[in-house]
Amino acid sequence: MNDQYATLKGIIFALLSALASTTAGVATKVVADAVPISIVVLFQYGICLLILIPLLLKHPLRNWYTKHPVIHAVRGISGWLCFFTYYLAIQHIPLVDASLLRNTAPLFVPLFVWAWIKITIPGGQWLPIIVGFLGILLILRPDAEGIEYWHIVGLLSGVFLALSMVSTRVLSGTESTHVILSYYFLISFLCSIPLAILDWQPIPYWTLPYLLYIGGSISLTMWCYTRALTLASAVIVAPINYSGVVFSGIMGWLIWSHIPDGFALTGILLVIAAGLITAFWNSRSAKQQ
Repeated sequence: MNDQYATLKGIIFALLSALASTTAGVATKVVADAVPISIVVLFQYGICLLILIPLLLKHPLRNWYTKHPVIHAVRGISGWLCFFTYYLAIQHIPLVDASLLRNTAPLFVPLFVWAWIKITIPGGQWLPIIVGFLGILLILRPDAEGIEYWHIVGLLSGVFLALSMVSTRVLSGTESTHVILSYYFLISFLCSIPLAILDWQPIPYWTLPYLLYIGGSISLTMWCYTRALTLASAVIVAPINYSGVVFSGIMGWLIWSHIPDGFALTGILLVIAAGLITAFWNSRSAKQQ
């Protein structure tokens, strides 16, 4: 598989990951007032582990050995924190706002890439990232009182997502997709248990289909996301997650009748443009190398 074709496949998997993640966010927002977020996250990773069991049984134990337990821990904890803060934000602010803040990850990926992998990002590639950030500002439009607390929590989900992306990319150089996912789901499930015990309460029966769907869709999200980062670099994949903003805006309009105003629509267009330009720029660079 040549580099250009691999990059294209990575972009497609990134789009599928963003769509699946958005629908999981919708389901979470529906049940958030009836089920504590800590329990939602526990169910999510528990279901992801159950879905992975056939794969675990298919491969002998020696295939699960890893030389990078610390990086797996970083990837697992950062991924868990990303979803936990994202779902907390969804409960308190509009879906499109939470999605936007989660998708600030591309702003942080170059910093993690530089600090961890010691790869310098060419100056010209910062332009679309800055454009995307301006689009986010247009949508959020903080007033004189600033941005409320839950928006900051949403922003943290973007920071943790960026760290998760970079650590996944580091692992993909030596680890298979199923090994990366297995350690991630296991670590995140173990992280979820203490908070879920503290917040435990009876779960309404009507929420069970939503909880099952969240677990299934996140399992698909993570598989597509890991495949995307295996096929293409984090700097290429990260901006594609901006498409989740569009999906969230459409679903927020259809379900909760939230219609973005002119500023928000302009911001969304800037965000989409930033993602597409960055993907094109990096694909061209990969072809020339």
